[in-house]
Amino acid sequence: MRNLSRRSWLLSTLSLALLSLGLANAATAEDAPLKAGDRVVFLGDSITQAGDGPLGYVTLIKKDVTEKLGEKKVFIHGAGISGNKVPDIEKRLEKDVLGEKPTIVVIYIGINDVWHSKNGKGTPKDEFEGGLRRIIKQINDAGARVILTTPSVIGEKTNEGNPLDEMLGIYCEISRKVAKDTKSQLLDLRKQFVEYLKAKNKFDDEKGILTTDGVHLNDKGNRFVADRMLEALGVNTAAPAASASAKKLRHFVLFKFKDDAKPEQVKEVVDAFSALPGKIKEIIDFETGTDVSVEMKADGFTHGFMVTFADEKGREIYLPHPAHQEFVKLVGPVIDKVLVFDYWTK
Repeated sequence: MRNLSRRSWLLSTLSLALLSLGLANAATAEDAPLKAGDRVVFLGDSITQAGDGPLGYVTLIKKDVTEKLGEKKVFIHGAGISGNKVPDIEKRLEKDVLGEKPTIVVIYIGINDVWHSKNGKGTPKDEFEGGLRRIIKQINDAGARVILTTPSVIGEKTNEGNPLDEMLGIYCEISRKVAKDTKSQLLDLRKQFVEYLKAKNKFDDEKGILTTDGVHLNDKGNRFVADRMLEALGVNTAAPAASASAKKLRHFVLFKFKDDAKPEQVKEVVDAFSALPGKIKEIIDFETGTDVSVEMKADGFTHGFMVTFADEKGREIYLPHPAHQEFVKLVGPVIDKVLVFDYWTK
């Protein structure tokens, strides 16, 4: 009887241990599908901040999840701030993320940590890795699991054709390693972006495929990211997005530069205009190009810009927006004529 009792005790203890281990694994399982009662926070930079816009990826996810699971069954919150790097999100983690009591946190960060290295304000590799590890630990300690993405693109040229591709690849490897070491779910956006661009970017353009400026997402990019994140959350994305047929407001601008405008001044204007989508979230798509018409009827207008809004409210916010007004001041001294034409399209 004593041996039997001891065996029963050992089996009981082992069963409890295995049950506890199973429960722990279930709480952090990579393939655990999104369910009613979950609270999801998307943590990131300007890409995520813009993701809260009408056709942004956070909004698209919220819409698709609501259609699948029902109104108010899943809490979805965007916590993106323009310009943020890993040290920035670590500082605001308690206030902006843990305070929302999440069950899942999707971390989409790393672009600025690399991109800002051009002006000496990037994040050193050891600080990037250490910050990610501390952020994930705090989230896990609060009872939530993490989906960590790799940073997507800084330029859409293929075959390592963008100046920061090599450095971006190094930081992506750090993210992959951190995800593995911390047993966090990895969403390899970098890999998926590269594969898509190799198939779709037939003219090796620097931007305009999934982004407006090589970094910030256009409509197609937001849909692409939303679908990848829904897949990571275990939500079926087979149904097409209803927003694809929604009306959009196009704001078309033509510039005729002064005869004495220098090439570097023209470039400064084009770069400044192209940067506005990253500063004004109401811009849901952006294109720019120079005149290549053979009809010789451009009347001196050389540069065109197409700004897209989801509605008139977006335009109303855009026109007096401080970033746009700052751009207007920059452009004034070098522009001879401006033509603006707005129209609705699907």
